[in-house]
Amino acid sequence: METVLSGIRSTGQLHLGNYFGALKNFIKMQHEARCFFFIADYHSLTTHPDPTILHGNVKSVLSEYLAAGLDPEVATIYIQSDVPEVTELSLLLSMHAYVGELERTASFKDKIRKQPQNVNAGLLCYPVLMAADILLHRADKVPVGKDQEQHLEMTRLYARRFNSFYGVDYFPESQPYNFGQELVKIPGLDGSGKMGKSEGNGVFLSDSDEAIRKKVMRAVTDSGPAAPGQPMSEPVRNLFTIMKAVSQPDTLEFFKGCYDRCEIRYGDMKKQLAEDIIAVVRPIRERIEAIQADDKYLHEVVTAGAEKARASARKTLAEVREIMGIHKF
Repeated sequence: METVLSGIRSTGQLHLGNYFGALKNFIKMQHEARCFFFIADYHSLTTHPDPTILHGNVKSVLSEYLAAGLDPEVATIYIQSDVPEVTELSLLLSMHAYVGELERTASFKDKIRKQPQNVNAGLLCYPVLMAADILLHRADKVPVGKDQEQHLEMTRLYARRFNSFYGVDYFPESQPYNFGQELVKIPGLDGSGKMGKSEGNGVFLSDSDEAIRKKVMRAVTDSGPAAPGQPMSEPVRNLFTIMKAVSQPDTLEFFKGCYDRCEIRYGDMKKQLAEDIIAVVRPIRERIEAIQADDKYLHEVVTAGAEKARASARKTLAEVREIMGIHKF
């Protein structure tokens, strides 16, 4: 059985793009592979988050992923800082990571442009910690976005370098998992690009019904088709893409027909779309609220997750120490 590992940003907030994109695939994958999902709170420290809200952010993210369908009875779900073995493996891997190659990473160069007052060693060594996250469980597959592809290539580099230096075939060369045709891409409400938190164009799983209605009614459209068969503009095409994900097929076909006949009323379409989104989001939001209020359940989930993750991590670390010649007397 393949081992799959995915990190979750501790400041992330789930929106429809996440839900219909990677998360739907995670929910399916957890029944088909040995899956590890972790909340990357150590990684977030490179930007010096407010310590008074860091724990709350982790709690919110954990609650949202559980409410959306990740199952702690099936997959291993844990918080990065609950597994101290990751920091030791990061240290050991750093002995085979070189400053020049770390300084050349696109993410590091981008970060030092954006935060020149906070160019810390953790930022420089971010790819090494990410490699440790992955290699700790000897993951075969890692779902990554475009911004993380270089880091995954560096993980493979460190795996090859370790295996070659010590004359072993120990670490796998973890491959990207992009879901192929199964990945649904949900666009934003601003008329272009994908849905995202930083773009301010998303509908979040924690949004209230009224917030969803307001966001959808403000969505960008156009003046409507001037003649039958006119191609859709990107903003309108985006709305139909979202409708395809959340609405019944006959609803989608009704509004497509209205568009084709030049009878489309975007206000009516938006009202219907908002209600269909609410039908998807409301039960998830209610589960999020219930889980966030249940500290006992959250404690049980992360405790059990840490125990399972550490069992895997301790085995890897013991073998790595042995390979590197670190022995107890």
